[in-house]
Amino acid sequence: MDNTPFLASEALKRGAVTRNELRTRYRAVFRDVYIDRGAELTPAAKARAAWLSTGATLAGLSAAAVLGTKWLDGAAPAEIVRADRHGQRGLVVHSYALADDELHTVWGMRVTTAARTAFDIGRGLPLAKAVPILDALLNATGIKPPDVVDLTDRHPGARGVRRLRAALELADGGAESPQETRVRLLLVGAGLPKPETQIEFRDLRIRVDMGWREWRIAVEYDGIQHWGNRYQRSWDIERIALLEAAGWSVVRISAEMLSRPDAFVERVKSKLRERGAYGRIQVGSRA
Repeated sequence: MDNTPFLASEALKRGAVTRNELRTRYRAVFRDVYIDRGAELTPAAKARAAWLSTGATLAGLSAAAVLGTKWLDGAAPAEIVRADRHGQRGLVVHSYALADDELHTVWGMRVTTAARTAFDIGRGLPLAKAVPILDALLNATGIKPPDVVDLTDRHPGARGVRRLRAALELADGGAESPQETRVRLLLVGAGLPKPETQIEFRDLRIRVDMGWREWRIAVEYDGIQHWGNRYQRSWDIERIALLEAAGWSVVRISAEMLSRPDAFVERVKSKLRERGAYGRIQVGSRA
C-alpha cells in the first residue's frame, strides 16, 4: 500500500491487506475508505477519499484541492454534490444543480470546473476567507475573474452572488501566498490604489510581489525563507540595489509586521505621496 486513500472492501477482496492490518496499520477516513496511519491527510487526499466513498462530484474546497490549489485548510470538511443530502462526519453535501459545462474529470474523478469551483467558494465563504482561496485557485488553474463573472451571470438568483462579486473584485491570481493576499487586501482596504501583482523586470531578471509601475513603488512580503536562508538574504540585498538603481522604491514587509498593519500601510502611503499619488489615495476601511 502507498500513502493514498483506498477502498478497504476492494483491498480485502484482492488480498492486498488483512482485516488485522486494516485495524492496526490504517485509519478510516470515510465509509470504507482508509489511509495509512502515518500518512498526512492533505486536502487533496481527503477529496479523493470522499470521492472513493461516495462516487459523487467533488465541489468547493475539495474540487479546489484536486485542481491544485495550495494553502487549503487540511481540517476543513470534504465537499461533494449529489441529490442525497445525507452525509458522513467530515463531509459536506450540496444538492445544487450543475450544468454539463460546469463539470469535468480530473484523475478519474468528477469535479466542478475551476470557474464553477470559484463561483461556489466565493458565494459560500466570508470575504476575508474567500479571497485568499480564490487567489490560490486562480494562480493554480490560470482562470481569470472575468471567467467566473461570465458563469455568475448565468446564475443571477443564486444565493451569495453579491458576496462572490465583491470577492472577485479583490481576487488576483498573481498572489503566491496567503500572506501576499493579506498584504494586498490591507493596502486596498486602507484606500490605496489596487497594486499590480508579480511585476517582472526582464532586463534585471527580477520579479516583485506587487506594486505600482506608475509611481515605481514595489511592496515585497518577506517570508521566513528571506531571513533564514543566507543565500536568499544576499540575493534580496542585490535585488533591492538593482531596483533602486532603476528608480524604484521598495517597501519590505515581514510576517511580524502583519500583526501591526497600520505601520506598514502608512509607510506605503508615504512612498506613494512622495511619488505624486496623493490625489488618488483615500483613507477607507481596512480589509
